[in-house]
Order: sequence, then structure tokens, then C-alpha cells
Amino acid sequence: MSGTDLKNRTLIAEGPAIILCEPQLGENIGMVARAMANFGLAELRLVSPRDGWPNAWATKAASGAIHVVEAATVFDSLETAIADLSFVLATTARPRDIVKPVRGPEEAARDLRRRFAAGERSGILFGRERWGLNNDEIILADEIVTFPVNPAFASLNIAQAVLLMSYEWMKTAEGDPALDAFVNSERIAAERHHLVGLMDHVEQSLDEAGYFFPPERRDRMAQTVRNIFVHMKLQEAEIQTLRGVVAALEGRRRKRKS
Repeated sequence: MSGTDLKNRTLIAEGPAIILCEPQLGENIGMVARAMANFGLAELRLVSPRDGWPNAWATKAASGAIHVVEAATVFDSLETAIADLSFVLATTARPRDIVKPVRGPEEAARDLRRRFAAGERSGILFGRERWGLNNDEIILADEIVTFPVNPAFASLNIAQAVLLMSYEWMKTAEGDPALDAFVNSERIAAERHHLVGLMDHVEQSLDEAGYFFPPERRDRMAQTVRNIFVHMKLQEAEIQTLRGVVAALEGRRRKRKS
């Protein structure tokens, strides 16, 4: 299906960042770029693409969405890829034993539009082609979005998943009165790098205090602690206060030891 209007290409190119975690094939990245461009998204972030970047196969598969491919940014870790975002959605097809709000794509897109209107920077996280996201990566997200697919054949490739979310995003711009009249009274959370810094600080302090016991449960307990902080949607000043509290408790503990 053709119909690309080169003159209007830059008129619709705003919204949440699309983040691909360790994508494998350049062709898949190119098809993701094409799906994004179809529905007005332009910010593509790649976490450690397997075959390197730039990638000639991605350019070929993009079918004209060169502006998305050329503007794509590459990161060494998921933490750095989402560092400047205040809200992150993780897409997953499998049930997870992680306590997070779960939305369908339509509801998730409406929420993203409200956040966008309020000036909040957000992103949608997609996992690897073969096995998606691991639990540590999902912990970094605020909410989970799942697609209502046939349970007997629930496999979506990454470009299909991005296409579905991009389509739902585009639909929210069609003048829904409920969205147009919405005034976002929610507080905007701190950028993700501030939150990750707090979580790292708390986890290190708990390690030093011997909190994570028994050792075989250490990773699961740490994930639970991190998830608590993500749920709180802390602002930057609150994060700095909490880091000060943790530092004070660490100092008190060290004085007792000495």
C-alpha cells in the first residue's frame, strides 16, 4: 500500500520514544521505523543492537522512513536509554510475577497522550525478537501493556507490536473530547536516571547491611525493592531527600561499627 507524502513527512512526528532492547536483525529495525512513520512517531532508541549500527538492511526495510532510521540513537544499556524519561511502558506477551499495572494498547495510548499533553517525556519499551524482556528490565518500567491476541497463537513480531502501539497512539489525536478537555493533575515523576540512582544507592546500602537473605533470594528481593520505588512516581526533590536519608542511616551504621 503506497501513499507517502514527502512534503508532509515532518508535520506529524512527535510522541513517545520507541525503545528496542537488543534488537537482532536490521530488517526488523527498519520495519519498526516504517511502522512508526506510518503513525506519526519518529524517536527510535536502540539498546545494543546485535548487528551494529548504522545498518544497511534497516535502511532498505524502512521503505522510505529514512528520517526515523537516520535519527535513531544507540545506547549501551537500557538504563541510559530511558534516563531522560519520566514514564515508561513495557510491552510483554507473557504473564509476569511482577506487581505492576497492566493496560491494553488503547488505554495505554490514551494515557500516553495525556502525559504528552502535560509535557511529560515517555517511552514504550519492546523486547528482543526471540524472548522479549527479562524481569530486571520490566522492573524499570512504570506499567505493562499487553495485546489482546489469540491465546492459541500469541506470537507477535517486533514490528507488528510497534505498529499496534503506533496506531493506537495516532488514534488518540483524532479529537476525542475527553482527551481534549483533560487537565493532567498528576505530578510528573523525575527523569529515570534520578530514580535508577536512588535504587542503586538503596540496593548497595541494603547489601552492606546484610538485608538480602538468604543469598539465593537476593535478586528477587532486590527486584521487589526496586519495583516499590517505581510505583511511587517520585519527583526529583523527593529522590534527593531519600538519598540523604539513606546516606544518614549509612553514616549512623558506620559510626556504630567504629
